[in-house]
Amino acid sequence: MEQVLLLLGLVFGAGAVTKCVRVINQGDEALVETLGSYKRKLEPGLNLINPLLDNVVYKQTIREKVLDIPPQQCITRDNVSITVDAVVYWRIVDMEKAYYKVENLQSAMVNLVLTQIRAEMGQLELDQTFTARTQINEILLRDLDIATDPWGVKVTRVELRDIIPSKAVQESMELQMSAERKKRAAILTSEGDRESAVNSARGKADAQILDAEARQKAVILQAEAEQKAIVLRAQAERQQQVLKAQAIAESAEIIAQRMQANPEAHKALEVLFALGYLDMGVSIGKSNSSKVMFMDPRTIPATLEGIRSIVGDMNDVGDSNKL
Repeated sequence: MEQVLLLLGLVFGAGAVTKCVRVINQGDEALVETLGSYKRKLEPGLNLINPLLDNVVYKQTIREKVLDIPPQQCITRDNVSITVDAVVYWRIVDMEKAYYKVENLQSAMVNLVLTQIRAEMGQLELDQTFTARTQINEILLRDLDIATDPWGVKVTRVELRDIIPSKAVQESMELQMSAERKKRAAILTSEGDRESAVNSARGKADAQILDAEARQKAVILQAEAEQKAIVLRAQAERQQQVLKAQAIAESAEIIAQRMQANPEAHKALEVLFALGYLDMGVSIGKSNSSKVMFMDPRTIPATLEGIRSIVGDMNDVGDSNKL
């Protein structure tokens, strides 16, 4: 009998010890009430409670959690129906407020997020809901964090996942996008044609300018070349005339010296004059603007006689000059 009582005592003792000991895992917290009134909060590790008076009424993690918001219908400012869903990242920072300030924390947060999403979407037009997604997330995060602060909750991030218009709106958007693409293609094509025409005209104008400048330079160079050629020809003719005059002067001087030294030199001078007269006839015959000159061979002696008389007069003049 004593053994039975001892065994029963051990069983009841073990049960009492089990009820007195509470082990809280890392990242979790628990709330303890004494006779229905909040007493204290159990931290991670081994905790002792009075099983007769104390009761663990709430145990929850303080790690960050994900709240999946189901799709819901929203109306934009331009009266377009869209379906929106989101995901919210949050965590409990005050376990006491999370249990005593709201009856069902997760349900309250879901309804609060849905209300905030509908309110924000109602302030935007359809096009803005696609382009202002980041701004919408920031606004929702700020508003939800403020609204859940009395519940001991910290909202760390809000992300809109899908914004889906109705089927009729999607078809209208596709038609609009198709029209926009065609419009942009037509604009790009016309701009390309315009730039091509402008470049072509500009190229032709540049080519004409370069051609005109090249012709002008060619004319200038040709004129300069002709001018230089005329100057060179004039200088050559002048030099030729100077040399010829010098040669005639030297020849006359030599002839005069010979005539003074030899009285018979006038005969040779007569021959030279005759030959010069004949050469003059040949030159006249070669000239382009010359006229035909006829000479009777029988008159050549008479011509030579005339030349002889001229030479004789020249000799008489020379003798008188000596006197």
